[in-house]
Amino acid sequence: MDYINAALLGVIEGITEFLPISSTGHLIIAEQWLGHRSDMFNIVIQAGAILAVTIIYWRRLLDLVLGWREPANRDYAAKLTVAFLITAILGLVVKKLGFELPETATPIAWALIIGGIWMIFAEWAAARKAPHKQITWLVAILVGIAQIVAGVFPGTSRSGATIFVAMLAGTGNRAAATEFAFLVGIPTMYAASGYELLKTFKDGGAAGEDLTALGIAFVVSTIVAFIAVKWLLAYIRSNRFTLFAIYRIILGVLLLGMAATGLIA
Repeated sequence: MDYINAALLGVIEGITEFLPISSTGHLIIAEQWLGHRSDMFNIVIQAGAILAVTIIYWRRLLDLVLGWREPANRDYAAKLTVAFLITAILGLVVKKLGFELPETATPIAWALIIGGIWMIFAEWAAARKAPHKQITWLVAILVGIAQIVAGVFPGTSRSGATIFVAMLAGTGNRAAATEFAFLVGIPTMYAASGYELLKTFKDGGAAGEDLTALGIAFVVSTIVAFIAVKWLLAYIRSNRFTLFAIYRIILGVLLLGMAATGLIA
């Protein structure tokens, strides 16, 4: 059963990490039936999802590195770097201040609902702008800040926050906003996972982990995330994010109901 549970959690993480529906909101429900997840387990399944996105964008990443002589590539890479540095610096400040909300059902539920409403508004506002693909410096700065907001408020969804900030800040094209958000997320999530991994080893949190279960969860998360992101990138070419927004609101209301009746904490 431990291996089945590990695989199921890998599936949930793989589907929800990069879709704008909040992996935290889904995993908090799943652990009510599948058991509490260790910090090491959380890091491993998230690492699988990051690896999947890295594989999907490897050509784009390689092009940015090898084609650095081209002004467009240098400009794009510089904006990715600025967004990442803003997240990294503000993230360290937030850590030092100890500002972190509990990952309990009620705040996550409200984050899901508010985020869903925000997504509907962002789609409406973006539709009224020219659908250009340009990533401006304002977009880069706001995406960096959005990643911190998503980290502080569980249930917000990092992908959702960054994509829709980019769309509202001027990148009216959904595909361009999504690509920038995902590319910024690659170094950000690797850095965060690496930091948490070192901290876990230092605190002795890796002792007694079932390596087979971790391996299963990692592989499943990687494969499922790859499929989910590929599907999302195809979906948004001709569809809005409204379906995800409605889903978030429904899930948030469901979580509030479950919390009120004591089914989840």
